[in-house]
Amino acid sequence: MLDNLLTINNLRVSFPSEIGKVDALRGISFSLKKGETLGIVGESGSGKSMTALAIMGLLPAAANLEAGEILFEGKDGRILNPASVIGSEIAMIFQEPMTSLNPVFRCGDQVAEAILLHQKTTKGIAKQQTLQLFEKVKLPDPERIWRSYPHQLSGGQRQRVMIAMTLSCNPSLLIADEPTSALDVTVQRSILDLFNELKNEWGGSTIFISHDLGVVAEVADNVLVMQKGEIVEHGSVAQIFQNPKHPYTQLLLENFKKRTSLSTAHRQPSTVNHLPILSISKLRTWFPSRRNFFGKPIEHVKAVDNVSFEVFDGETLGLVGESGSGKTTLGRSILKLINPSSGEVIFSSKNILQQTENEWFSTRKDIQVIFQDPYSSLNPRQPIGTAITEPMQVHGLFSNEKQRREKAVELLETVGLEASHFWRFPSEFSGGQRQRICIARALALQPKIIICDEAISSLDVTVQAQVLDLLQVLQKKHRLTYIFISHDLSVVRLISDRIAVMKDGKIVEIGPTDEVFSNPKSDYTRELLEAIPHVDWKN
Repeated sequence: MLDNLLTINNLRVSFPSEIGKVDALRGISFSLKKGETLGIVGESGSGKSMTALAIMGLLPAAANLEAGEILFEGKDGRILNPASVIGSEIAMIFQEPMTSLNPVFRCGDQVAEAILLHQKTTKGIAKQQTLQLFEKVKLPDPERIWRSYPHQLSGGQRQRVMIAMTLSCNPSLLIADEPTSALDVTVQRSILDLFNELKNEWGGSTIFISHDLGVVAEVADNVLVMQKGEIVEHGSVAQIFQNPKHPYTQLLLENFKKRTSLSTAHRQPSTVNHLPILSISKLRTWFPSRRNFFGKPIEHVKAVDNVSFEVFDGETLGLVGESGSGKTTLGRSILKLINPSSGEVIFSSKNILQQTENEWFSTRKDIQVIFQDPYSSLNPRQPIGTAITEPMQVHGLFSNEKQRREKAVELLETVGLEASHFWRFPSEFSGGQRQRICIARALALQPKIIICDEAISSLDVTVQAQVLDLLQVLQKKHRLTYIFISHDLSVVRLISDRIAVMKDGKIVEIGPTDEVFSNPKSDYTRELLEAIPHVDWKN
């Protein structure tokens, strides 16, 4: 017990709901030793973040702390003065740094504020310490970062600012809640390397929360697996990864192995007709970044710069690259959600960029999209059945509302939902279920092409596997063609027949999936491949 920094005994947390009490944590117990990094893994709703919020004293107002104790350095954390512990002794890095930083204050002032709040020092010394922290977390040009607002930094830089803030008072315990899940694979790699470097230098204890087993394996000493508010397995990284005992842990590892294996045997082969269904030629989408006195653009951001490629009928083309590479802009340019500057997009022997509104209206039902965030893609005030029937009504499919409803129910059952879900609202579904709803809506118009824009990046690994399997089944059933956009090469490999790699608005490599992975031609592709978290299963 003397070596334990944190001890949790029989912690129970519940929430009231319309159907009665919902248990978020069901009597969990574990301890964290001084200097240890404990990884907590599990799907959404497993209780990972709720555990962190309970430790921090940040449980929602509706939460009921029914039982248990939280001992920090032998003291009951629930009765300690939060101001004397939180920030100075216990600090937390949240999942999305943009929402954790105040958008109206400069980054340097926000870190210095934390130092001034917990240490008796001057503003000058606080600034000096902040700049030193920026150097420690390897931020380029600390003076510029000090003057910058959060929106002026990249996602990786914002996360480094948050790490600097949490380390500013040298806490004994650092809680990192999904700190890399919203980042690109190469940025994620740099953050993980930083965590490992700081671990040796800082010497504190860390709770690292993630649904990605590969990430946890690279930073943790021990792993705690949670499911439905309970701890189902707890052991060292070697024990969990080499000899998992619980079926849920085995399922997580199986899905993780599929993603990280260099083999593409898990991918279901598509029936590809090697005739182009979509041809993109010299496509450019430039945005003015600077104008002269008369308002004429003199500098541009070249989001998509002279891109040309073909998509074959029935295939899945994976489009990968970091944030800012132009993937999403390319997809939206094809859909005419953004007006390209020049080029051609040929579909059914017609350049859709030159079509009139009426012509494009009839073409639009053949090219549909599934967006990244299913919740923001659905109207929260509209039942999901209406969300599916509305496109049919707009495009005049079926002769009456009864037939459209029957088709909507059929689509819901096709994607693994139930007919009874028709009148439910988006808030009544999980993230994976909402994404299935968006897939059903995309299928409602019987399209030929579906552009999946980071369609599974916000989902847990097991839900990702389910959605990927569903997309492949639907592809065969409806003879669909996919453009699958993602920053995660390990996910793209599971579904794609070919892969196109984008960087700085250009396609730097394109080819069959096996060839790109086994013999990448571009240095950038090799960097992406090397950045994928991996586990040595033999050691």
